[in-house]
Amino acid sequence: MNIPRPQDTARALSPEERATLFARARSLLVEQNAVLVAHYYTDADLQILAEETGGIVADSLEMARFGKQHDARTIVVAGVRFMGETAKILSPEKHVLMPDLDADCSLDLGCSVDDFSKFRDAHPDRAAVVYANTGVGIKAQADWVVTSGIALAVIEHLRERGERILWAPDRFLGAYVQRMTGADMILWQSACVIHERFDADALRALITDHPDAMVLVHPESPPDVVELAHVVGSTTALIDAAEKMSAHTFIVATDAGIFHKMRQAAPGKTFLAAPIAPHPITGKSDEARCPWMGLNDLGNLVSVLETGRNEIHVAEEIRRRAVVPLDRLLAFSASRK
Repeated sequence: MNIPRPQDTARALSPEERATLFARARSLLVEQNAVLVAHYYTDADLQILAEETGGIVADSLEMARFGKQHDARTIVVAGVRFMGETAKILSPEKHVLMPDLDADCSLDLGCSVDDFSKFRDAHPDRAAVVYANTGVGIKAQADWVVTSGIALAVIEHLRERGERILWAPDRFLGAYVQRMTGADMILWQSACVIHERFDADALRALITDHPDAMVLVHPESPPDVVELAHVVGSTTALIDAAEKMSAHTFIVATDAGIFHKMRQAAPGKTFLAAPIAPHPITGKSDEARCPWMGLNDLGNLVSVLETGRNEIHVAEEIRRRAVVPLDRLLAFSASRK
């Protein structure tokens, strides 16, 4: 998928710089009555800071739900833009800041509001179900919003009601859900630029080298990679599997940012990164790390807390429409507990 990626401008911090930024960020979060919510794929420093200051490290929906329920006046979202928008949709009365507003998502970039509107208009008899990894303009047109953790249950629920599905934007997650539920689904054809690069042949070779390893795969991955998994699931599900399974070695096919939380949840276990195909532009066999998640760092976190810049704004008319499928998701999720 031809999605422009941000340049990697990250610079390693000295221990002194890191300590100074940690202390400044802690102080500013208190002064600004702010809470930091960080995604599993962000830099380990941000995950550590979030948990040490009473915030949370979680998936996108839980980040937004936590921010809504927290007493803080300001939510600082370390993640990508749709996560900040989701937090604002659920907490319109709060300030929502992001370390970098250029932190996009290839799935969101691959599904424009106008094109999705045409897609929906072409299939008016289908329930529009969109992945959480979409912008507010897409959510505002949806009947349902789903996360990877609840997509199977929602689609099965709709299938049992006799509904046919219009799915966007991740084709691999959509194909997995379709395969598992047998639902009648028309799929948008976007993909995560990281997960689509997981390589089944290279993964088989790694499995051969580590025959006792359990393979954990996020369903945004290609079908031939998913077929090799012992566990297929959301970020939260993969972390839970790493903690609860008796295996000592795991091969993990998702963004490498998750390893911080996995090592925290399962100390003493070994986590190996599933191999990815060479970068489509540079040809390098780089790490499976979202370049947009990498735009979040301690330096720009401190900067937005000092200045109040990078605030997320959502027009109220669009927010009122987008909150409907999100509330539907939250109610459905609560009904299953």
